[in-house]
Amino acid sequence: MAKRIRDLPGLGEKSEQSLALVGITDVEQLRSCGAVMAFYRLQQLAAAEGRAKPSLNFLYALVGGLSNRSWLAVAQSEREQLLMELEGISEMERMFQTDSE
Repeated sequence: MAKRIRDLPGLGEKSEQSLALVGITDVEQLRSCGAVMAFYRLQQLAAAEGRAKPSLNFLYALVGGLSNRSWLAVAQSEREQLLMELEGISEMERMFQTDSE
């Protein structure tokens, strides 16, 4: 079983470096966090730093890497579900921000 993120199928050193920016440094942390939440954290970091947000292909690659599938297969079969999960996380974040104000 892979321990380094770069050893997962479809992911490499750049993916590993990107995830480290949000505190995810190994496969176990990625599994624990989940691909969608990890991607959401990367989106939030990019927005906060004024950088371009990561491509949805990176989300598909994260899911594919964790499930030993091609990102293309993930994009074709799970695109809608993943986008709904991502929107759900975003909506919950907005709700908690509103409640705390």
